[in-house]
Parts: sequence; structure tokens; C-alpha cells
Amino acid sequence: MRLLGNILWLILGGLLLAIGWAVIGLILCVTIIGIPFGVQAFKMAGLTLTPFGKTVVYGGGMGSALINIVWVVLAGIWMAIGYVGAGLLNCITIIGIPFGIQSFKMAKLALWPFGS
Repeated sequence: MRLLGNILWLILGGLLLAIGWAVIGLILCVTIIGIPFGVQAFKMAGLTLTPFGKTVVYGGGMGSALINIVWVVLAGIWMAIGYVGAGLLNCITIIGIPFGIQSFKMAKLALWPFGS
């Protein structure tokens, strides 16, 4: 089931999302200050390629929390809103519910990526 879900995910837009995250990661890695944000974008690109069968473990300390606050203000809130919107659209049909759940998982990670 995971393999079929990942294949469908890639065909229906996951590949384009992963490419977008990778491009954002490359742009962020141009400056020294942007490198930590670029690394998180590359993590999101990897997870976006094959989200089915993967779990996200949240942790981190005070440093991660502080950087996450900056991330949320600059980009995270808009990315999370996009994933929530996609998840709601996917959940309209019974077949799309698993994809909607994955979109909600990606929304949480897009909102709070550091330390996870």
C-alpha cells in the first residue's frame, strides 16, 4: 500500500512539490545565514518525494524553538496553509483521504521543521 500511495503521490503533484522544495533549499543555501533553512527545505523535499510509510519525530531544544519562530514568521505559515488547503481538497473524496492525511502531516512539518 505504501508503494502504491507513494507512486500516486509522485504522479499527482509530489514530484513538483519536491522540486520546489529543492529549489528553495538551493536559494536559501546561497548565504551563510540561510544554510540552516536550506537544510530544512532539503529535508522537506525528501519527505515530499515519499511521504507514505514515514513518521516524523519532533524534538529539539530551545535553539530549535527559536529558529522555528523565525521560520514560522518568514515562510512556515504560508507553506502550512497551502498544505492544509491541499489536504482539505484531497479529503473531499474517499480515495483522496490518505493523501489529505499526508498533506496534514506535511503542513505540521512545514510549520515547525527544526528539531524534527
